[in-house]
Amino acid sequence: MTTLAARRFGEHDKGRRLRPGAALCTLLLLLASLPGRAADEAAARAPGFGPIPVQVLPRPVGAHLSADEALASVRAEARDFKMTSRASKPWRIAFLFPHLKDPYWIGCSYGVVNEARRLGVIVDIQPADGYKDLIGQLRQMDEDIARRYDAIVISPISLTANNASVAKARAAGIPVFELANDSTSDDLTVKVTTSLKAMGRDATQWVIRDAQRRGLKSVRLGLLPGPADAGWVKGEVEGTREAARAAPLPVHIVDIRYGDSDRIEQSQLAAQMLAQHGKEIDYLIGCTGCAPAARLPLQQAGLAGQIRIVAYDLTREIARMIREGTIAAAADTKGVSQARVVTDAVVDVLEHRDAAPPYAVLIRLGMVDQTNAANYPFDTSIAPEGFAPVLSYDPRRARAD
Repeated sequence: MTTLAARRFGEHDKGRRLRPGAALCTLLLLLASLPGRAADEAAARAPGFGPIPVQVLPRPVGAHLSADEALASVRAEARDFKMTSRASKPWRIAFLFPHLKDPYWIGCSYGVVNEARRLGVIVDIQPADGYKDLIGQLRQMDEDIARRYDAIVISPISLTANNASVAKARAAGIPVFELANDSTSDDLTVKVTTSLKAMGRDATQWVIRDAQRRGLKSVRLGLLPGPADAGWVKGEVEGTREAARAAPLPVHIVDIRYGDSDRIEQSQLAAQMLAQHGKEIDYLIGCTGCAPAARLPLQQAGLAGQIRIVAYDLTREIARMIREGTIAAAADTKGVSQARVVTDAVVDVLEHRDAAPPYAVLIRLGMVDQTNAANYPFDTSIAPEGFAPVLSYDPRRARAD
């Protein structure tokens, strides 16, 4: 890594709590709604998040690896990602999301748009129609290549099926970055994600500790991890299996039901699981769209007092449900921070500030339950209350207003 890159990824101070605070959260919410030049000027003055604890995976790595596979094969460096400075020009960046059906991706849109305001770059967020819409996301990539965006950030629907599309963009001279969802593409400029296995491992380890506190002699799990072909889903399930094998008490996975993170579909899957295995399950672990969808079927089955729901990741809705006690806990991949970091990484590459970008930047995970929810730094992870998705930002149009 170059000297400049080393300065961008400063050594991680393990003793410091990284929380921007309520004042910054309020300021960022205002940035999302301020019109024109006032928003640009406020964004330029905003201190921004930082530094953000990460693991940096240097190059080279092997071919066709997921981030977790690369993490197992190279030595990761614990660093702080320091937010970059304003861009010299309004670079055009396309963001391809799988959908905007749940609060996780709304949180990512919040991080992208507010960071674009601060940096002075153009962003267009283009959601597909869900994890069944791979063809739609591939079509969006083709359209963005034809439009000659300066960079493309993709949250791939598939672990492998997006790879040829990423290679096509690179061949056209457009750098492609990855946000949150993982793939095995070798043509990405930088991946910004988390250890997806750690999502599953951390959530399951919380379950095991909770079961021990309750005096359970064994743990029986039902999993609603999301769509089967998505890289993050594979990571969740592998992490759960890994934690189960290492547990100090027997952990049995009673049932796994895969499906799109659409609320209606997940509610149906939860009802089917409970109808067949409800009396056998102690904990239900689900994705951001899956865990909240299980609450009503659990109540209707009369099992709310028996089965505890745990989430593989955190959203604004899940944070509220933890406070209410309807969800017990959630791992946290810090979606807002991921969105900010990938936007900064794009600008660093386009501005030639980082001549040797790393293979991947993995955001360090958190864990939330009722013991720490009152003081948890949610502003690094989820959009604030009242935020509505903004799909485009152009500083040139804002200055003209």
